[in-house]
Amino acid sequence: MRTDQINVVLVIAIASWFLAQVIKTLLYFITSKKFCAERLTGAGGMPSAHSACVCSTAMATCRVCGICSVEFALAMILAIVVMYDATGVRRAAGLHAKEINKLRRVVNELDEEYMDKFDDSVDEFADNNAEENKDLKEFLGHTPLEVLCGALLGILVAMAVPIVVV
Repeated sequence: MRTDQINVVLVIAIASWFLAQVIKTLLYFITSKKFCAERLTGAGGMPSAHSACVCSTAMATCRVCGICSVEFALAMILAIVVMYDATGVRRAAGLHAKEINKLRRVVNELDEEYMDKFDDSVDEFADNNAEENKDLKEFLGHTPLEVLCGALLGILVAMAVPIVVV
């Protein structure tokens, strides 16, 4: 690829990520009947923007550099790692956050009379750690379907953009 041209692989990757985030926000709005600006940049949800981005990168790299290139091999390995992580570690972290938030709500709903039995130092600790007592983010990872839809979206975007290599 010539250096005076735009980096088409990068443009396709960013376009795929952006499109996935917009779709995610619209789907959230349709299902919840409320707009959430965080969905425009946040992780988790349908479709996976991470998967769309790395799959479009891999497909565009394949189209620009060839299927036997080192660049395509690296892009493909990155895509596999990112999608595995999204459905594994990050999804587990999101499920853990959901359960921790439930526990926090139960603790917060304990009867005031019962809480009065505790030493005043407990109240002082809670006041000093108010920032740490916020709910944890639950939208972190993806279901396999969300990852698959993101991957397909990324592949479609990469295939739809005409690539001219001079």
